[in-house]
Amino acid sequence: MPDLRRQVLESGKTISRKAASREGSRRTSRTSSAQNSHQSSRNASRHPSDEEDTGNLSDDTALSIGSLDDLTDNPDVDNNNWIQELGSVIQDILDRKRSSVLGREECYAAFCRLLKGHYAEEHIRSRINDLLGAFCRSVKLESSAREATLALRALELLVITTFENTIYEKLEPILTRTIRDSTSNLVKGAAIHCLSACTIFGGAGEDAILDQMTFFLDIAASDGQSIDAADDPSSVTAALQEWGALAVEIEDLEGESEEAIQIFMDQLNSSEPSVQIAAGENIALLYEKSYTPQEDDEDDDSEDESEEESLSDRQGPKLIKRYDAYHNTHELEEQLQSLATIHNKRISKKDKKSLHSNFASVLTTVENPRRGPMYNTAIDQDTNRHYGSKLTVKIGRQGVMNIDRWWKWIRLNSLRRILQGGFAVHYYQGNRAVLDSLPVMVRQDTPADRGTPKKIAKSRNNRRWAVHEQSDEEY
Repeated sequence: MPDLRRQVLESGKTISRKAASREGSRRTSRTSSAQNSHQSSRNASRHPSDEEDTGNLSDDTALSIGSLDDLTDNPDVDNNNWIQELGSVIQDILDRKRSSVLGREECYAAFCRLLKGHYAEEHIRSRINDLLGAFCRSVKLESSAREATLALRALELLVITTFENTIYEKLEPILTRTIRDSTSNLVKGAAIHCLSACTIFGGAGEDAILDQMTFFLDIAASDGQSIDAADDPSSVTAALQEWGALAVEIEDLEGESEEAIQIFMDQLNSSEPSVQIAAGENIALLYEKSYTPQEDDEDDDSEDESEEESLSDRQGPKLIKRYDAYHNTHELEEQLQSLATIHNKRISKKDKKSLHSNFASVLTTVENPRRGPMYNTAIDQDTNRHYGSKLTVKIGRQGVMNIDRWWKWIRLNSLRRILQGGFAVHYYQGNRAVLDSLPVMVRQDTPADRGTPKKIAKSRNNRRWAVHEQSDEEY
């Protein structure tokens, strides 16, 4: 299979890595060549951002459980002149008459870096329509795959930063056409991600969300053929990932569950781990959604629950089964068990480990939808009971998030893919889209706290409170 990441260089020009990285710091002074030269030589020990690494513009691999170490890797954190630089970048973006393809690529890459690394809502609010117009022109013209892909990334960051509820209506036709008609599979995948972000954060209603879920499901069911991207794993992975992100927004999926799970089961046979994992996570989400909290006026006889399960698995209200997520759960469990223990020599050790951990967790949920994601899930051979470490995610120096439901895990992955190392910045600085999407960040114990009662942590938006709960695994 060709290296999909290299397709980002589909523009007709060859650009060195050093030249591609220069965009991140060249604008603090336009006229001073000495200043530009100094800023172009970035610290070699710093991890490059996705815009600096031209071979890593798209997130075409699924995020494995327990691999969120890069959530706080924000290379722009020490940029004290970012507001001034952002103003200069926006001016360059809007001055299209004197721009070139390479120049626009650099501008868009800098814009993405700045919006990932800083919550800039107040600084771009007045320029939303102008920026939308500039990015959309690049997407429609597709002068180079890199320009179009960066423009789509910029649109994602724009919508998650501004949380503007008119964006979906403006962008949906353009993004749908790009997904169907682009000549680049890389651009198609980026447009799928962008369309999902605009649907979630750009003002789409429930009917529109269901329409896009159907669109993405068709892409997965046809292995990409419905958008002229036959057997392209990046497009299929994107469609599966974003179907899950949209499905989280819908409360009742009983009517969609049977057909969707059958399609996802077909994708479990894919040769691409990213496709398999995305399909597996969607299956777990659908099983989870088939159970809802018991209502106050409901009898306690909907389904028996052992005292052991009640105490060990349930942190909140009792969950009651409402419908069958799929008609043949036994067949599905066998397929998931095979993936959870796969030992194919053709699969790399990294992919094999990822498949084992993810599908052990998915299988646990399918067997008992009251159980959410678990890290290092295993089975006690003597009692045949599942056990494992509850999944927590460490964000920032003291932030910890308890990921005890699949909807939280899928939302976190979606936000992480958009914001990457800037996730913690956007959370702590009060990005409304991020705060409205995820549960409360809780406070992690420090050495000084040990031996003292757990403290209550308060988020910056004055609306979210939580008490830290000790977890088995923190990473």
